[in-house]
Amino acid sequence: MQVNLIDLAQEAVSELSTVNDFLRWGVSRFNASDVYLGHGTDNPWDECASLITFVLNLGPQLNADLLTAKLTMTEKKDVVNLIIERIEKKVPAAYLTNIGYFCGLPFYVNEDVLVPRSPIGELITNRFSSLIESEPQRIMDLCTGSGCIAIACAYQFEEATIDALDISPEALTVADENIHRHGVQERVLPIISDVFSGVQGQTYDLIVSNPPYVDAEDLGDMPAEFHHEPEIGLGSGEDGLDITRIILREASSHLNDNGVLIVEVGNSMLQLQAEFPEVPFQWLEFENGGLGVFALTKQDLETHQALFDK
Repeated sequence: MQVNLIDLAQEAVSELSTVNDFLRWGVSRFNASDVYLGHGTDNPWDECASLITFVLNLGPQLNADLLTAKLTMTEKKDVVNLIIERIEKKVPAAYLTNIGYFCGLPFYVNEDVLVPRSPIGELITNRFSSLIESEPQRIMDLCTGSGCIAIACAYQFEEATIDALDISPEALTVADENIHRHGVQERVLPIISDVFSGVQGQTYDLIVSNPPYVDAEDLGDMPAEFHHEPEIGLGSGEDGLDITRIILREASSHLNDNGVLIVEVGNSMLQLQAEFPEVPFQWLEFENGGLGVFALTKQDLETHQALFDK
């Protein structure tokens, strides 16, 4: 397989010429391989386009007018090498380019953080419509990773201050880089914290969290691409809910009177519902796809505090 790919690569560099040629060639190679697509793109066209636009410095969108543009020999080689690396190493495109997009914004990413892809982005774009009573002044992004949720919130709520919490110093380094790239360092503060340990006594109008929630079985069965992501950002105990239980137990003490908690638990939603059938989780729906995100008010959390304390 490796020799065949090298032969195909040499042939492509020799015989192909336009952006469209290499886009088609890359998609064909992805379709012929076992790459997994789900880290910012969900189809081979977008995955390949992200690599080509990166090499050619064309920005995130591939302008249709440029599809017939010819590549130089150096550009051809760079594009083909990146496509081959994507296939052979099973590295998500976002890690190859060090760019991930969330809420239409670019973020620096490396293998210290997850590639941004949470459906919570749709909630942010809609300014948490119908979920909050008034514009939040203090927001917590719990398990911030790259800082994408915190920074996207800063764009939507220009008067708010946002604390971006994570247990990983490496992740916070990435988050801090993004905070400065977006020029929101006056309002977004990265904080080292094991769940809520770094913000004792602090309260917020809104807590948003995309914590680790993959259960042990699913973690072991994940495609190779996921193993380039930090395991600390994916797994959370045998059933994927270890951190979520802590969040449910402690969140009410960090919310203001009309505060709201929003948490993504993905496929672990079934286990969460089975464990706490009395809790009125509001499971949110998304126009652009996604599931396993719930909302609870401070009152909901306090009413069922005894269940969470068990």
